[in-house]
Amino acid sequence: MKPPVRKLRCAIYTRKSSEEGLEMEFNSLDAQREAGLAYIQSQKSEGWILVGDRYDDGGFSGGTMERPALQRLLRDVETGAVDVVVVYKVDRLSRSLTDFARIVEVFDKHNASFVSITQQFNTTTSMGRLTLNILLSFAQFEREVIGERIRDKFAASRARGMWMGGIPPLGYDVADRKLVVNEAEADLVRLVFARFLRVGSATKLAQELRRDGHTTKCWTTQDGKRRPGKPIDKGAIYKLLGNRIYLGEAVHKGTSYPGEHVAIIDAATWDKVHAILSDNRVARGNGTRAQTPALLRGLIFAPGGHAMTPSHTRKAGKLYRYYVASDAIRQGYAECPVRSVPAAEVEEAVVAKVRHLLRTPEIIARTWVAAKRECDAAIAEREVVETITDLAPLWDELFPAEQARIVRLLVERIDLSPDGMQVRLRADGLHGLVEELRSREARAA
Repeated sequence: MKPPVRKLRCAIYTRKSSEEGLEMEFNSLDAQREAGLAYIQSQKSEGWILVGDRYDDGGFSGGTMERPALQRLLRDVETGAVDVVVVYKVDRLSRSLTDFARIVEVFDKHNASFVSITQQFNTTTSMGRLTLNILLSFAQFEREVIGERIRDKFAASRARGMWMGGIPPLGYDVADRKLVVNEAEADLVRLVFARFLRVGSATKLAQELRRDGHTTKCWTTQDGKRRPGKPIDKGAIYKLLGNRIYLGEAVHKGTSYPGEHVAIIDAATWDKVHAILSDNRVARGNGTRAQTPALLRGLIFAPGGHAMTPSHTRKAGKLYRYYVASDAIRQGYAECPVRSVPAAEVEEAVVAKVRHLLRTPEIIARTWVAAKRECDAAIAEREVVETITDLAPLWDELFPAEQARIVRLLVERIDLSPDGMQVRLRADGLHGLVEELRSREARAA
């Protein structure tokens, strides 16, 4: 008698890079699956049987492992539910040599193998592995060459001024793969440039446009989905004012080329607007340097009463802020038990501490007493509580200079120690809160 044949559970994996054609009744994934099914049936005498689950990745590149069906397949291999993986071609499984090595490692670890229908391989032999690696190297090379061709074609098309797709900018519609002027939106673009020349502030201009009911681009995708516009904010203003497409140009990687579309803004208006933007940028930079976001400048002290100075360093283009003990700067870091602290962390801790103190009954009572003593009209305790409570949600909306003003109004001193910190409130800070109450009453009136 013949010994019983061991059953091998086979899974067919199919993949297609693009979604084009997947809506057809019989598509590329179906063709790959039929070929795999026929191969498994030809090996029926060897005990091959098809598992019930399908593993189809439509619209996923072979250069990545982040494919739903592939991840599900690998999990089933790891749990022992799949013994053989059948693919039409090796590059359906992966086009990356590194990713393929990881997949084969999973197969080997769980005693699973795979078969390419058009390329017979046995992954358990060294020669089979070598041949597979050579083929995958060429598959990866092909993928990289295709990517280079696409990028070169895109760059060449942009150099000719062609529209290469994406969200159409405000002021234009897309017809026959070309930008055509939308006159109603073009008038809005011209209005934005003209108003900015008058007000010189993107924030004020955005407020005006929102008040007038203007929105960003409203457009329809190729599959018919409607994308409504959003209220115009400061970021949208800057993006619009910096888009050289309104000069009739096409931009690719920072280089401008004459475009096929009609310009909406003339060069003289563009130059005037960007002269204002340049001046504003310099002014903002000077203002930022003058008001360095050092919330605790002059308030924070290291052990021994040594004042801590704001400092910063920049690594890989990222700014890191610190408070450093003055003596540590002059004498070396070994002389101070608390040499430096991260600015953002200690500022957040101080603000949290101040918020906590302001919610204590003692501080609320002292503030109410001061308010009744300083104000002509009697102020209810409820108003004092509301004013103090309102500071918490408004804090993140305040400018750094305003945050620093309130901290200096309420905090007298912050003493650090190796074990923590102590925050001392100002006695006259309560009078400042009284002034805030007066301002609140005046605004309400």
